[in-house]
Amino acid sequence: MLTNEQINNIKNSINIVDIVSNYIPLTKKGKNYFGVCPFHPDSDPSFCVSEQKQIYTCFSCKATGNVIHFVMNYENISFKEALKILADKANINIDIGDTKRIISDKNSKLYDIYDTALKFYQNNINTASGKTAKEYLYSRGFNDEIIKEFMIGLSLTNHDLLTKILVNKKNSYEDMLKSGLVVKNNYGYSDIYSNRIMFPIWDVTGKVVGFSGRIFNGEDTKQFAKYINTKETPIFKKGELLYNYHRAKNSCRQKNCVIIVEGQLDLIRVYSIGVENVIATMGTAFTKEHTLLVKRLASNVIICFDGDSAGAKATIACGNELTSIGITPKIIRLENNMDPDEYIKSNGKEKFIEKVDNPINFIDFKLSFYKNDKDFNNNNDIAKYVNTIIDELSKIDDEILKELTLKKLSIESNLDIDFLRDSLNKKKVNVKKEIKNIKSTVKEDKYEMASKHLIYYMLRDKKVIKMYNNSKVFIPDEKYRLLAKEISGFYINNGFIDVSALMNSFTNNEDMIKLIGEIEFLNLNNEYDILQINDYINVLKQYSINSEINRLEQQMHTINNRDDKLVLAQKLLELKKEQSKIVEEKLYERD
Repeated sequence: MLTNEQINNIKNSINIVDIVSNYIPLTKKGKNYFGVCPFHPDSDPSFCVSEQKQIYTCFSCKATGNVIHFVMNYENISFKEALKILADKANINIDIGDTKRIISDKNSKLYDIYDTALKFYQNNINTASGKTAKEYLYSRGFNDEIIKEFMIGLSLTNHDLLTKILVNKKNSYEDMLKSGLVVKNNYGYSDIYSNRIMFPIWDVTGKVVGFSGRIFNGEDTKQFAKYINTKETPIFKKGELLYNYHRAKNSCRQKNCVIIVEGQLDLIRVYSIGVENVIATMGTAFTKEHTLLVKRLASNVIICFDGDSAGAKATIACGNELTSIGITPKIIRLENNMDPDEYIKSNGKEKFIEKVDNPINFIDFKLSFYKNDKDFNNNNDIAKYVNTIIDELSKIDDEILKELTLKKLSIESNLDIDFLRDSLNKKKVNVKKEIKNIKSTVKEDKYEMASKHLIYYMLRDKKVIKMYNNSKVFIPDEKYRLLAKEISGFYINNGFIDVSALMNSFTNNEDMIKLIGEIEFLNLNNEYDILQINDYINVLKQYSINSEINRLEQQMHTINNRDDKLVLAQKLLELKKEQSKIVEEKLYERD
């Protein structure tokens, strides 16, 4: 079991700026560092890292934490796994213990079911029953090494073998149905998959969460779907996963480049020729969640979808999603409507790698795509084309690329380049007006302000913590009350206050960590005076007194006994005197 001292030793041996800048580019502005937030779709540098405090926060999505939390959230790993990574970087030899990821109890049964299914399918393909399936894979260019590495398996023609195995392992029918691997019918319970080659699907940490089953034995694709994917479950959501992500991430980061293809077979073919920085979508539209995953891998992105018209449309959609978060992808287009698997088989490894080394930029691809169905003898078509490209150029920041594209557009459309520049500038003004962020001005009540400001200075000076403890003041809002209590407890236990170390107390409470970040990055002076702190405490005291006065006044209307009323009246008098005294003290102090 790691002690707090050991954890802080690891954390204090590294600089958060050095660690974060290994993942995302940072630029120093004043005393802090800024970058594009990796935790939400972001194109502006709203992510702030404080070297002095050794913490980070995003002013947009409010993601906050210390260096341990950053590695945990970026890599999607456990606290202990993040500590292990940081200890290695700091060259600290320490026994972290078992770093195996802890699975939440509510989903552990599903993970167990998928683990059993994976072993079952893998075993099948290596038996006599798997001979035909293996021969099919060999014919597609797979070898035993690739089959093993990608854990490819086989579901047999028997419709209930996996179901029986899962029952024997004491799994409930409820969990089996929830997994999507078992279905209930008129005859009982049976397997979803039958006589299909099984491609496991992993989450970002490398745990199997689904399968894609492919026909292989000459079945009619009009009668049978070529692929059957696991239905969405609590652990499998296609819009949040990218195939091969866990295996590709190190290569992507080393090369600072990620290649995106469509589907498992294309990916495995590309991977098999030594191009390992490749991930794949899985028959679903490219989502905002996908862009975040890609952004964490590399700043250079290449899209290589199928060469047909559907692949071109998917390329535009994927590229637009990436552009919306500040990533301008490059594009590989394959001739003769080929997909990567077909292209590599027909043209060889070297030709494909040549394509990877020489992708086209996204705007050039768009020029080609939008021009494809236009008649340049038709003024309406020319106008549509020019307006579309002007609209696209208004979304990018690269001035050189815009100028080069305008020159091409001028030649293609026979329009004066100054006219095109003027059209673009007008469009940019309109776009800025449309996306202008109008912040709501919700007035903060004085009690919340006093709570936040008091905690702000408690995080900076033990004297303020002592003043808070001695005042025995009641903070109205529970979240601020809990945070003040934790700060006080941290100081009592350690004799000092350290925001970064305090955050470790809330590893399983993301809302509280965000609250610390929100308070830490308030635009307040670091210097304060005692009168200012007393003001905050007195405002909070006023809340308690006012609340008690209101309660007693309401109670006064509900009782009839004269003596009881006199007692309440006396209490109210004393509270109102105390209320007046606080106001007088405040005025006197200010004088």
